[in-house]
Amino acid sequence: MFVKGALVSASLIMAIGGQNAFVLKNGLKKNNVFAVSLICFLCDFLLMTIGVLGLGSILATNKWLSGGLAIFGAAFLGVYGFNSFKSSFAGNDALLIDGQNQVSDKLKTTVLATLAVTLLNPHVYLDTVVIVGGIAGTLAFEQKLQFLAGALLASFVWFFGLGFGARFLLPLFQKPKAWRILEFVIGCIMWWIAFGLLAFAYRLFIGQ
Repeated sequence: MFVKGALVSASLIMAIGGQNAFVLKNGLKKNNVFAVSLICFLCDFLLMTIGVLGLGSILATNKWLSGGLAIFGAAFLGVYGFNSFKSSFAGNDALLIDGQNQVSDKLKTTVLATLAVTLLNPHVYLDTVVIVGGIAGTLAFEQKLQFLAGALLASFVWFFGLGFGARFLLPLFQKPKAWRILEFVIGCIMWWIAFGLLAFAYRLFIGQ
């Protein structure tokens, strides 16, 4: 369950988006990198914990909510994975960020900007509370703790690695081929998780 939690979290976090671009840009600028990475991780910590231990517990006791969310999650991840595969085979985008040294912003300004780019994005709630919480809702309590630990570790490693390793990763991220490989891997993981959710819903409603 620890590995599954890490894979689920990593596949959701690694998807190219505004938050990751924000972390990368601040990493390249050496702009309050620790604060940016920590805030992103703490937001994940709070939302994933609510999803796994809060929403997940409610879902585990309600067949229709649990099964319905599993089907919804599978559909969402199926589309998510499809888009990743589409980007992998047809996309030529590369992440372009100005890597020149710039003066760091004030800590307060950076903190507010990080909270905004994280919490004002509705996708973060779908990923952390609905998807992660929904998957965890199918697990026993001990398994939930292992799943949550894996998910949080992946979040911690990703954000701090992305922030502090941004300067080393920029040449790679400027190559379209690297993004296409990443998108393909994400698509495979998404479809694997979606299949597992559909199998759970099938056992819940049909197979006993």
